[in-house]
Amino acid sequence: MILTGLAVGAVLGIVMQRGRFCVTGMLRDIFLQRTWRTFVALLIVISVHAVGIAALNSLGVISPSYNTFAPVAVIVGGFLFGLGIILAGGCASGTWYRSAEGLVGSWIALLFYAISAAAMNTGALSGFNTFMNSFDTSLTTLPATFGVSVWFFAIPLALLTIVLARHFLARESTIPTLGDTPWKRPLHVYTAGLLIGIIGVIAWPLSAAAGRNSGLGITTPSANLANFTITGDTGRIDWGVMLVLGIFVGAFLAAKATGEFRVRVPDATTATRAISGGTLMGVGAVLAGGCTVGNGMVQTSLFSYQGWIALLFIAVGVGVGAKLWLKPARAHAPESTYSTEESLSQTVTSAEDSVLKSGLGFAVAPSSVALKSKPRPVDKARPLGDGRYALDTLGAVCPFPLIEAKDIFESLEVGEELVIDFDCTQGTETIPRWAADNGYEVTDFHQAGDAGWQISIRKT
Repeated sequence: MILTGLAVGAVLGIVMQRGRFCVTGMLRDIFLQRTWRTFVALLIVISVHAVGIAALNSLGVISPSYNTFAPVAVIVGGFLFGLGIILAGGCASGTWYRSAEGLVGSWIALLFYAISAAAMNTGALSGFNTFMNSFDTSLTTLPATFGVSVWFFAIPLALLTIVLARHFLARESTIPTLGDTPWKRPLHVYTAGLLIGIIGVIAWPLSAAAGRNSGLGITTPSANLANFTITGDTGRIDWGVMLVLGIFVGAFLAAKATGEFRVRVPDATTATRAISGGTLMGVGAVLAGGCTVGNGMVQTSLFSYQGWIALLFIAVGVGVGAKLWLKPARAHAPESTYSTEESLSQTVTSAEDSVLKSGLGFAVAPSSVALKSKPRPVDKARPLGDGRYALDTLGAVCPFPLIEAKDIFESLEVGEELVIDFDCTQGTETIPRWAADNGYEVTDFHQAGDAGWQISIRKT
């Protein structure tokens, strides 16, 4: 029966990869784009889950167990997880499917995520995990607290989600699509959310039949896979492990079939971020009792205190991480000389530096006297003539291609055009969506080889 986990995971991986479905981006959009449009896709998953699980429970098909709420662990864990997914460039499920697209940085993040989660569950950090979870309450779910049926929460949430989805769909701008082959086009994020919700409902009874009374989950299965790899303990291989392996397989097949697979090696800074982010993800997810899938999709659909409070503090962590690390690189356009004291305090960067590709903006000691300037953002782009500029963000993880494009557009004159080269899969939706929402004209958009794209946008 555990092989059904592989099948469910494969379908889930295909849907997530084609829908560019990542909760990190959804939460990040609230802070960077000031929009809740993509977050509604997560609400769709939760709503479908909630209605489906409530129905299965009412029919006696499944019998979910409910975690008691440990506030310190959930709050601290959620916050750390939120910071981690900003550094790693994706949530737990997003890291799995991006690994299948060939992003070596995601491989690194995934490795440290699995190892740190295993250390928290059964290894050197298990004592810390036990201590943090000792501050427990008897609270489980909102329906239990109020003594009402779960339907009193599931139906209003589903109705609210429908209203919000209709609202954003009515305001949605048409964006350019890639190619003429329908099956190669990305799924709309709301369609992906609906499918993921349905997959999650199907997953629960299949998982329960295999002896695992739970639905979709990423953290414990990833930790179990790490434990099995190190110890050879076959008892660690369960339905959940098959699920995450299936996500990888499905996402790889989808990426390969659509020309979106290519091995991309990160620079040193991005690799360092992946190590830090993956470690924070593993520690945070175990403390909180789940990641953006286990808490953000499953526990929320059960209306548990753990699920909703964890999701809230994951969002807080994402907001803080976005403020700290998601900034455009500084342009370097010399005009006059700084004093020695001023020079030592300056961050000297180049548009071709790894800083552009990582977005961390570390200060470096200048080897010569720095030049005083107030560079325009457009100085980061290469002039092509006739009011056209080229921005090379190949190798930069999302959302940095969009961050850099937005920064440069602030200094462009009406009628000028920016040509952006990028290989971030998520950018195939976010960049043209940003252009359409702001009324800019997309003059060209095409795939440039495997997992590479070029888009030309004119300021209007």
